[in-house]
This record gives sequence, C-alpha cells and structure tokens, in this order.
Amino acid sequence: MKEKKNNGLMTSGNIYEQLIIFSIPLLLGNFFQLMYNTIDSVVVGNFVGSTALAAVGASTPIINFMIAFFMGLATGAGVVVSRYYGARKTDGVHKTVHTFIAFSLIFGLILSAVGVLMAPYFLRWMSTPADTIKEAEAYLAIYFAGNVFVTIYNAGTGILQAVGDAKTPLYILIATSIMNVFLDLFFVIVLRMGVAGAAWATIISEAVSMCLVIYVLMHTDKEYKLYLSKLRIDGKYLKEIVKIGVPAGLQGMVVSVSNVMVMSYINGFGSASVAGFSSANKYDNFLGLPVNSFGLAITTFVGQNLGAKKYDRVKKGVHATLILSIATVLILGMIVFAFADLCISFFSQDPEVIQAGATCIKVMCPFYFALCFHQVYSGALRASGRSSVPMVTSIMAFVVIRQIFLAIVLQFNHDISIVGWGYSLTWILAASFTAFYYFHSHWLQTEEARDRI
Repeated sequence: MKEKKNNGLMTSGNIYEQLIIFSIPLLLGNFFQLMYNTIDSVVVGNFVGSTALAAVGASTPIINFMIAFFMGLATGAGVVVSRYYGARKTDGVHKTVHTFIAFSLIFGLILSAVGVLMAPYFLRWMSTPADTIKEAEAYLAIYFAGNVFVTIYNAGTGILQAVGDAKTPLYILIATSIMNVFLDLFFVIVLRMGVAGAAWATIISEAVSMCLVIYVLMHTDKEYKLYLSKLRIDGKYLKEIVKIGVPAGLQGMVVSVSNVMVMSYINGFGSASVAGFSSANKYDNFLGLPVNSFGLAITTFVGQNLGAKKYDRVKKGVHATLILSIATVLILGMIVFAFADLCISFFSQDPEVIQAGATCIKVMCPFYFALCFHQVYSGALRASGRSSVPMVTSIMAFVVIRQIFLAIVLQFNHDISIVGWGYSLTWILAASFTAFYYFHSHWLQTEEARDRI
C-alpha cells in the first residue's frame, strides 16, 4: 500500500527534500517564537529606554533556566512519539500524547508558582544592576504567572512536530506573533505600562497559542488525537519520556545556570553592556535558529527511521542535515557579522550599547558552524535514547570549561569580548566531544544488533 505524502512519515522518499520541507516550517516557527521576546526588547528599548531594555535582558536567562527542564522532557516525549509513529504503533502514540499533556498541565502550574516566588532571589544572586532590578522583577512576575500556557503549548507543538507536522505550529506562531506585536505597541506606547506591558503582551499571546494547539490536537482524525476525558498519566509511557527527557532537561537546566552565571559577569560591566550583550544575544538566538531547527528535524527523522528499522537511511539523514545546517549558518552568519553595528542599533541608539553588542557578535559569528556538528549529532543520539551523551558533553563544554575560562581570563582582561570567546571556544569543544562519541561508540550498529535479537 502506497504511503500518503501528507502523513508526516519520513521513512521513505528523498531525504534532502523531506528534511528541507520539514525544517523550513520549523525554522520559521522558531523564528516567530524568538520574536516574542525580541519584540519586547525592540519596543521597550526604543520607547522606554536602555535601562528597561537591560531589565528584559536580565530576565531572559532566568526564564530559560526555569523552563529548561520541561523543554528537555518535551524532547523526550517527541522522541517517544516519533518512534511509535514510525513503527505504526497507534496505541503507543495515543497514550504518550495523553500522558504528556496531562503532565504538562501539572508541571506548568508548579513552575508558575515556583517562578513567581524565586525570580527576585535569582535577580539578586545574578548581581543585577540596581537601576534595572525593579523592572526585571515586574517582567518576571507576570511572565511566570502564565507559565502553564507555555508548557502546554510546547507540549502540543512537540507532539505535532514528532509526527512530521511542522506547518500547523508555524501558522499558530505567525498569528500569535502578529498579535504580540500589536499588544506590545498598545500596552507599552499607548497605555505606557513599560516592561510590565511587554510581559502582559507575551503571556496573552502564549495563552492564545496554547488554546489553538489544543484545538488542533482535539480536532485531528489521526492517532495522536487528544481527548480531554482521557487525560491521565500512564506510568509506562511517562517512564519512557523521563528516560530520554531527564538527561536533556538536566542539560538544559545546567547550561541555563551557566548562562545565568555569565550574565552575572556581564552585569559587572554596567547597564550599557548588559543591554548590548542582551541585544547581541537576540542575534545569537537568531543564528541558532537553523542549528536548533535542523537538530530537531534530525531527531524526528532518526526517531521515525529507527522505529521503522531503516538504519542506512539514518546515516544518510545525519549527513544531509549537517550539510544543510552548516550552509545555512554560514550564509546568515556572514550577513550578521558584516552589519553587526546596524543589527544592535535596532534595539538601542546608545553608542555604548552598540559597541558592546557588536563586539560580542563579531567574536561569536565565525564559530556557529561548530554548533551544527554538536546539535545534529546530539539530535541523532537522543533519538536513539542516548540522551546522557549530549548531556555530558554539553555540561563539560558549556558549563565547566566555559566558567573556568571566564573566571580566569576576565581576571587578566576585563573586556566584554572575552565573554564572546567563552562561547565560541566551548562550541568547538562540545562539537569535538560529541563527534568523537558519535563515530567511535558504534551506537547505530548496537541498535541494529538489538533489533535482530
């Protein structure tokens, strides 16, 4: 029986075509997701001031830290769904979907409570400048109050992407990102609510995103259809999600802690440098979009093909994804590098802010290719259930070595460019560590041997 082209399966057909078709909506979707916080920064930086921009920037590492563990679990759920979907095991898909949505609701409510209570302490621990801390607290209190919208939305999106549907999340993000822009302008410029207005705009948009993705899951006729009456946590499937998701979640949390510690170094340079680095970080996220998108694409691709026992196709998919991701990053990186000052000026016209941000961009841009190797190999390994490997390599490079490097070198050269070098050099190390395991562990041969038993 011939497969339908729109069923989301990537277990046959042209590999490059499938990866590109699947990755483009992911890339655009991640772009619009990034726009949520970026628009906050653009509007606040231009209509409130550089201090307010620094407040939003100081909030970002804390937000990332608080949701990092959940996003790792979402990765685990996506791997489990993709493998059951590739193996055509309908009951496994159905129970994994309902287990993870139910878990996301509970986890989101807990995360909201913890975030609201702990955010002020995190800001003080990071040595956030006194002229930004009040506004940062206001932004975080509102954002974390709506965290349950974020967890459920990301759970639903991850499920859709795991079955090969990257277009629906894209359409939702386009609609709600446009909404976020108008709400930002209305709350910040018309109502003059400052950073609190930007936070409200983001959370309202996230709530609408959650409602839309749940509506889509409830109205599909596929095996991943969601029934609210069947929401319950099945221990067997939660265990599978946790096995893959916890290492990824711990990795995300520990790396986020490292980024919070990096921000504490940045805070020592003053508000202008905080604003500049935060603006540069938006372009860091932008250049990371194709890296993360292709990393997610190969996770879904490998997961489905391992489920279908198509091992040669797995190797070809990894090779194709590397080529596509590196080519994309090199093109985008050259553009951002060439126009670094202009890029930062979109967020602030302050010369000190522009200089600090452009300095970081120019140090980091030439090294994004290394992230491609790390993310693609990590995505393939996670799809095989080996989440602990990317966790160890990422923590060693992005946390241990990065913090040692910054702690030592900043003592001798107190320049913000050193922070950029801390990222660039550790990207190369992470790529080297992960590639070594990928090629020398014979992980794919182990998968083949396991299936022959």
